[in-house]
Parts: sequence; structure tokens; C-alpha cells
Amino acid sequence: MVELSREALHVSVVDPVSASMNFLNEVASRFPEAISLAAGRPFDEFHSATDIDKHLQAYLTHLRERGLGPARSRQLLTQYGRTNGHVGDLIARMLDVDENIQVPAAAVMVTTGCQEAMVIALRGICSGPNDVVLAAEPCYVGFTGAARILGIEVVPVPESADGLRPATVAAVAADVRARGKNPRALYLVPNFANPSGVSLPVATRRALLAVAADADLLILEDDPYGLFGLDDEPRPTLKSLDADQRVIYLGSFAKSYFPGARVGFLVADQPVVDAAGRRTLLADELSTVKSMLTVNTSALSQAVVGGMLIDSGFSLRAANQAKISFYRQNLRTLLAALERTFGDGPVTWNRPGGGFFVVVDVPVDASEELLEVSARDHGVLWTPMRFFYVSGGGTHAIRLSCSALEPPQIDEGVRRLAALLRA
Repeated sequence: MVELSREALHVSVVDPVSASMNFLNEVASRFPEAISLAAGRPFDEFHSATDIDKHLQAYLTHLRERGLGPARSRQLLTQYGRTNGHVGDLIARMLDVDENIQVPAAAVMVTTGCQEAMVIALRGICSGPNDVVLAAEPCYVGFTGAARILGIEVVPVPESADGLRPATVAAVAADVRARGKNPRALYLVPNFANPSGVSLPVATRRALLAVAADADLLILEDDPYGLFGLDDEPRPTLKSLDADQRVIYLGSFAKSYFPGARVGFLVADQPVVDAAGRRTLLADELSTVKSMLTVNTSALSQAVVGGMLIDSGFSLRAANQAKISFYRQNLRTLLAALERTFGDGPVTWNRPGGGFFVVVDVPVDASEELLEVSARDHGVLWTPMRFFYVSGGGTHAIRLSCSALEPPQIDEGVRRLAALLRA
């Protein structure tokens, strides 16, 4: 029988940070009664199987109104399809309505979740061995994991308490160039970031675009949480402020519709010019990468998402009012529970203006071993912040998520966390 050395496998297989999500899922499966303040998934009760058929029928009606007959509609939903997807025009309309982003439908690639969008964008823009990407740190592990799989170096840009600072981005980019590397892009989540919960002020967003222009950086803007602020204050995306097409916008319907659809997208409207002067859009060029990954995104899932967009008047904000209200209540519940339980003690936390996550600094080593004790002996799960650092950090901090629970469970989860820390 063949035996393989684990050390001989690719770093993305054996790296502990890359395996962090599997570890959390494994702990949760062994302690199913534990309250999970670790899971960043949407609340289950918002999803109904009946919505799938409802939105599918809405999309089929849309196809009939466009003049497609039964045979063509059947083919569109059941056969291999266009690599970049068949609902790009509907997503473009949604971006215009909700985010004031005006792009042609051809600039939209529909992907199998936002994770695929990250892989495609990274593979397309990083072509040489010296190409690296900068990323706000702490950073979503899905992005650092995608880069690790592709063998692309991620250079962290440390966040401050109020988020990424443009001067820090400029300094890190200059240092990278001084080392003989080529910084190609900056990845960030400007609205209620995972894991830090930080949201950038508008002035900082504009300054980041200016720094990116000076440093010749593309920006990979990931925006899964922008709908879920504690208030209705407008928070313009970097893409909506993007005057010179420097931003590649990454989106997902996981939080705003349901994760099981596995539909995400990227907006890449940057012009690409070849040696003969032929001009195309970056989204078209990236289609060759996607065609070798997933061929095309599930046509049925696209149809269901397309029907939802049609039924909502192309506004995710309008379609998500109940979710927005629920997640606001949950975040306020979590912050109030922390205040009530820990007060002015040695445990401290940040106070995000929206999203799903709060970072708590604790006077203990927040290790995987402690998480095991927490789940087994105290019945509560959380995420070690060290998972979100490229080269060390976050050892005495944890991320709490409030999205998947009801308020009484959040209160009880915080009570159990306090018991763990007392022990």
C-alpha cells in the first residue's frame, strides 16, 4: 500500500492556518451542544426551500419575456453555459441600484462563491515569481489560503484600531519594492471586516485610492457585510469612488441570499491591451482561468439568484430588510452582553458599527487547546484570532460572531465564555 509523507504535500495542505476552518468544524462536530460564537454563517431561519422554486420561476418568466422559448430556456439551465455566467446583466443592475457602481454586464464574472473569485483574480494579476499582494491584517483566512494554494506571497499591512491607514499601505508597498518584489494589489474588506469588524471612514477610502494610484496597486475590494450596518449611514464602496478603474470588486450572495447557492461574482472592468493594440476587459481575459477551475458556475444556482434579484427590484438592500434588522439586534445584544458581563475588567473588546464580528482581547493565551477546553467543559465556541495573522499575532484575542444565533443564545454564550475565563 502506498504511503505518502505529509511533509511532502503542498504547504496549503499542511499549513495550520490554512486548516483552521476544518479545525473549527471538527471541534463543533464533536461538541454539537456547544453554543457557537465562532460560526460566521447566516441565520438558518432566513432560508426556505420554497424560495428556490419561487425565484426559479421568476427567472424563467424573465427568460420568456426576453423572447427565449422553452427549448432555449431549458438549455440555458441544464447545459454547460457561458464561462462568465448568464446573470451578469442582473448583477450589474443590482450594483447600480444598491452601490452606485456603473459597469457593463460584460465586466461581471459570475463565480462559484466569492472564494473562486479570489482565486481567479489572484491567478490573473500575479504572473511572475516576484509578484506579491498586500493584505490588511488581521486578514480573512479564505484570502490568505487562496494565495497559499497559488504560491503567491501575502505581505501583511497592519490595521490600526480604526482600520487600514493609507500611509502604512504606502510604506509597506515601498518596502516590498525595496526588497526586489512587485506589489500587484491590496486586498481589504472596507465594511465591517472579517475578522476585525472595522469599517473605514469615507476620507480613508479616498486616500487609499490615491495611495494605490501612487504605488501602482490594484485594489481587491471584498464586500460581504456592507448591508449590515447598525445604522443607515451611506458607506460608499471603493469601487463606486474608483475614477480610474483601479478596483476589482468581489461580491457574494452568501450573506445576502443563502450560502448554499454558492454564487459570487467579480467585477473587473479594467481595459487590457495586447501587443497588437487589441482591447478587451479584464473579466473576459480572466474567463480562461475560470474555465480551467469550474468550467462555469451552476446555471441553476444563477437562475435562482437571478430570480431573487428580479423579485427584489434589483436591490439586495430592499430584499434584506428583515436580515438587516435581525443582525443589528444581534450585534447590539453581543456588545451589551460583553459590557454587562465584563465591565471594566481585564477583558476588552472593540465596538464595530455593523457586521457579524467583535474582537475580544483576553488575559490568556487563546490557543486551539483552550478552545478545546472551552467547547468540552464550558459549552461555548469562539475563533482564535491567531488564525487571521500571516506571521504571528492575535495570541491573546478571540473573534466572536453573532450572526447564526438568537439573542438569548448570545447572552448565554457570553456567560459561558466568562466562566471559561474565570476558570
